[in-house]
Amino acid sequence: MPVKHGLLALLSRGPATTYRLKKDFDLTTGRSWPLNTGQVSTTLRRLERDGLLERAAGASDDDSAEPWRLTDAGRDELARWWLSPVSRKHQGRDELMVKLALAVVVPDVDVTALVQRQRSAMQRLLHDVTRARRAVEPGDLTARLVLDHHIFTTEAELRWLDAVEGELARAGHGLPSPSAATPAERSEVNR
Repeated sequence: MPVKHGLLALLSRGPATTYRLKKDFDLTTGRSWPLNTGQVSTTLRRLERDGLLERAAGASDDDSAEPWRLTDAGRDELARWWLSPVSRKHQGRDELMVKLALAVVVPDVDVTALVQRQRSAMQRLLHDVTRARRAVEPGDLTARLVLDHHIFTTEAELRWLDAVEGELARAGHGLPSPSAATPAERSEVNR
């Protein structure tokens, strides 16, 4: 979720100061995506520049205590965002996926050790998030949803790491580098 849409959504509840928006964003995301005040301030000024929000009447440019509010264009943008499904088309940019893809073609990288280190880190994260989820009050729907998402995505990454290990075992860790392999060999490896 772009930060800008998160801030627009929070402003749809009514005017709010930069500090209040930062605090509400952190609380709403279960502090899983903490923002710093500078990031919030910069995003708000960009949204103002784009005509999606405005300062309360009489507020100076530097006065962060004055509330921000949505413009009609901001409400329209937020409505478009609510109606649009989230695109997963850029998942290939995931750092771990790229790291592992490179590790299998770069000499002298212990891919199995890399997978094991990542698995250990993910298991610690899953333990921590599960413990945090158990501590959530029954009425705190926002925190439950956010933490459940973290649990499910961490479990999925652990399953993917198991699949990576299986592929590495079947390949015998002997994958040729893309530049050294012939087109037929590359085609065989990609099957």
